[in-house]
Amino acid sequence: MAGEAAAVGGAGAAVILAVGGGDRLRSELPRVLHRVGGRAVVAWVVAAAREAGCAPIHLVVGSGAREIRRVLEQEGPGEPGEDGLRGGDILRVEQSRQGGTGNALPMARKLLDSAGSVLVISGDAPLVRPATLRRLQDGARDGWGAVAVAVADPDDPGGLGRVIRSNGRLERIVAPANARTGEPASRTVNAGHYALPAPAILDWLEKLVADRGQDEVRLADVVSGAAGEHPVACVRVEDASEALGVDSRADLAAVQRILYRRSVEALLEAGVTILDPQSVWVDAGVTVGPDSVLHPGVTLLGASSTGRGCTVHSGAWLRDSVLGDGVDVLPYSVLDGARVASGCSVGPFARLRPEAVLEEGARVGNFVEVKKSTLGPGVKASHLSYLGDSSVGAGANIGAGVITCNYDGDTKHRTVIGAGAFVGSDTILVAPVEVGAGGYTGAGSVITKDVPEETLAVGRARQKNIRRRPR
Repeated sequence: MAGEAAAVGGAGAAVILAVGGGDRLRSELPRVLHRVGGRAVVAWVVAAAREAGCAPIHLVVGSGAREIRRVLEQEGPGEPGEDGLRGGDILRVEQSRQGGTGNALPMARKLLDSAGSVLVISGDAPLVRPATLRRLQDGARDGWGAVAVAVADPDDPGGLGRVIRSNGRLERIVAPANARTGEPASRTVNAGHYALPAPAILDWLEKLVADRGQDEVRLADVVSGAAGEHPVACVRVEDASEALGVDSRADLAAVQRILYRRSVEALLEAGVTILDPQSVWVDAGVTVGPDSVLHPGVTLLGASSTGRGCTVHSGAWLRDSVLGDGVDVLPYSVLDGARVASGCSVGPFARLRPEAVLEEGARVGNFVEVKKSTLGPGVKASHLSYLGDSSVGAGANIGAGVITCNYDGDTKHRTVIGAGAFVGSDTILVAPVEVGAGGYTGAGSVITKDVPEETLAVGRARQKNIRRRPR
């Protein structure tokens, strides 16, 4: 089984996620809240259930209930519902006693009173696909009774429960250590996702507990017990990785690689050139326009997006940043919460911090840092400058080594540079200060007062040449 977490849904429409307890991640954070591919583990499962048409989603929560709710509020679509979760399609049920997936189901007893097929999805299995969930529902309806289990054939079955079948139907699910003679040869494993009948599943659970007196009950055991009396369909997943649950740091790394591979494959299909797909990392929320080119070692995170025909060179790192059409991001540039209009050039080794805005055709070059500033159309800041809390008008030129001194130790102040201004190299602009349109500053000046339009300002000491004394 992919893990202790499970999800339950009614009649192919509603889904309840049951999030289980202990793991080997050595972390205070609930395992389902660890992030992979730009989302929390459980958020991937919720997204798959939604796309499969399962709503509302009933979430059975054990440890970390408050944190799980907060994450789903942030990452879910739509507006908050009555329970505070976005979309209003998630209802939480607290699991008062931790005791495996089987003990999670009775927590949702009120939801399982009416007959119908229910989905059970592992909440720690972020690779499950919506198509698998739909096929699982169909497998429980099409002449097989009301029971179906998702199965996979991974290259390395590891410790996952082996599925023993006969004529396509499940006979039992066994742990490798408990297999009968000959059964370890089976490489087919339980992927941890089920379609089950309600409310019959509760009767099966109670019977198993009464027979075995177990504190912890696994759904795999319940399904195995039911297989003797009910036909159980085995529904093969599209990709064996869908059986992979997150129970260790190694699992997190493996899932991360697969999710990034899926994102890269989707971009290739959408008309994006990726020169070395294995070295490019792309989060789930990222969009890249067609005819764009991603060089090796590019990282695109969060809600980043690019327009058409962009080129992002090696080592560039973008998070929550938006690029227009034809933007060139040169090597090893960092864009974090930036907005870059069409035709701009950034880098190499540039840093655009949150609320940095480059308007059409602006250019930011080597080792230039921009924070909470707007650079107008055609602005050039080519070398070794810091522009913070500033506004730079169209066509202005920012020389090498220019610094806006925006912080006085207590308050941030703004610098305004007018259209067509020319700020000489190594100018220090002590905010609040304004350089008017067409204004100039001499190289090496410290500007503490406003510069009128079309005016040259020089703020430096007069040069003195002192002859060296003879030795």
